[in-house]
Amino acid sequence: MSTATTPSTSPLTPPPDRSPFRAWSAVVSVMLGIFSIVTTEILPIGLLTSIGSSFAVSDGMAGLMMTMPGFLAAVSAPLVTVATRTADRRTVLGLFVLLLALANFMAALATSYWLVLVSRVLVGITIGGFWSIGAGLAGQLVPARSVGRANAVIFSAVPLGSVLGVPLGTFVGDVAGWRTAFFLMGGLTLAVLTLLRLALPPLPASRPTRLGVLGGMLRSTDTRIALAMTFLVVLAHFGTYTYVTPFLEQVTGASAGLVTVCLLVYGAAGIAGNFLGGAAVGRRPRAAFAVAAAMIAGTALLLPVLGRWHGGAVALLIVWGVAYGAVPVCSQTWFAKASPHTPEASSVLFTASFQATLSTGALVGGAVLDHSSPSTLMLLGAATASLAVPLAWAHGARGRPRPGKP
Repeated sequence: MSTATTPSTSPLTPPPDRSPFRAWSAVVSVMLGIFSIVTTEILPIGLLTSIGSSFAVSDGMAGLMMTMPGFLAAVSAPLVTVATRTADRRTVLGLFVLLLALANFMAALATSYWLVLVSRVLVGITIGGFWSIGAGLAGQLVPARSVGRANAVIFSAVPLGSVLGVPLGTFVGDVAGWRTAFFLMGGLTLAVLTLLRLALPPLPASRPTRLGVLGGMLRSTDTRIALAMTFLVVLAHFGTYTYVTPFLEQVTGASAGLVTVCLLVYGAAGIAGNFLGGAAVGRRPRAAFAVAAAMIAGTALLLPVLGRWHGGAVALLIVWGVAYGAVPVCSQTWFAKASPHTPEASSVLFTASFQATLSTGALVGGAVLDHSSPSTLMLLGAATASLAVPLAWAHGARGRPRPGKP
């Protein structure tokens, strides 16, 4: 997902007449909801080996914790959005956050690995539904002139999840056990649910999303190109980054403390990359996506060599963080520009495609890791990401994305 800079669109329905404090409190509550979702989704990256050892499963099998939510999110994004198209958005978001809290508590109390996977199914349903609805709510919460800033606040939850949520969760897991990390996430999610209920106004559905609208978007060449570029880069990223902890432990020889520091540094770099990508994609979308893909390919290619030293691994993770930070911004912007008149439908398609590819990457990466080595996995990721570079440049030669018909 991206941190900011989705193109501003006019609100679907005028925001209620509320004080600035109440309006921005609502924006922050949505941001914290996404923060809880993002942190829960990627928390297993930092706890992968400890969870796997608890249930005597391999690192590749443990990677299913990343695969399950993505596939379920890809399916639930269109289905849940269509099924709830007439429901009040405040109520729907609240139900998804409650489901997320239950998923965290289930993982914390799981007595077998399959129960952990069931909890991840619930996480996937939450991701698909909350993201598809929450990502387009800014126009219903603040005046039109503030929609851009509201989007920036809402999507800042993604890098914050990487910078704060995952390193802190990894630290808690190292000190008190991975179950404690999930239990604390469940408590935080319940607090977010309370804030959502207090801060969000009633949000009647407007311009309901139908499956026919999504099908129409897929007939657009720009949408198909966005899908292809997203598939290649996200596949490469999550096929490798999901297993960065085993790489750091086995190849770099990093301690648990250094792994936490590496994840923190990566997340901080992601914030910078996200805002840099957001600034660049509006002016030069072709170059922004191509450069990000090339940086990811180069980083994954060099990690098996330079990543054997602590300094080299940290430096490359910084570059990786900056590069991947720009990817969701580029992808989401292309989807939004391809169909500017249906913002919720664009969010649905972006969420579904992104999550499906995320899961595929984690699944394929786990299979490769179980039959080869972390270094081989990095090299395959580099090859995959490099394929997106000529595709981005070739499409860019035709000009910027052309708005599709509503």
